[in-house]
Amino acid sequence: MFLAGEEWAARFQGFREEAWRLETLPQYLMPQEEEEFAAFRAGARVDPRAVSNEYTVRLRRQVAEGRSQGRVHIVTRPLSAYLRFEFSQYYAPHALAGERIRILDVTDRVNPLEGVQDFWIFDRSEVVLMNYDPDGRQISREVHEGDTAVFVEHQRVALAESVSFEEYVKGLDV
Repeated sequence: MFLAGEEWAARFQGFREEAWRLETLPQYLMPQEEEEFAAFRAGARVDPRAVSNEYTVRLRRQVAEGRSQGRVHIVTRPLSAYLRFEFSQYYAPHALAGERIRILDVTDRVNPLEGVQDFWIFDRSEVVLMNYDPDGRQISREVHEGDTAVFVEHQRVALAESVSFEEYVKGLDV
């Protein structure tokens, strides 16, 4: 089953304990980010402490309700322009709002999750595969019809092998 619109949004409203994502690409070309990305490349920056939008409000509410959202992004250096944008414009304010963001840098090491595609896992019981073109354009979101154990294991490895976003960006110009 493919997810879009309200069916997709319902996953973030309905999870009980945890929503978690693995990100593997150096860029995601999302039409709704084009203007912000262009402004970032031109030098515009945001104060992460001042960001309040639907996403950060939802994150704060989830944390207050005892529900967590997190992710691990697999990266290599040098960071792409998109990753620098994502780190400063999204990850920094989202981390301040309570999202548990971690970075798995595989620049000088073997990627322990080589070949694993992007996915979301909700309450360790539902997996949504995120399908992208090689350039980062989203194709679809697809509910995985099978055992989630391998994805729970991918999550375990990603968390064990990564560092917190805050630790990773110390001293980086992002």
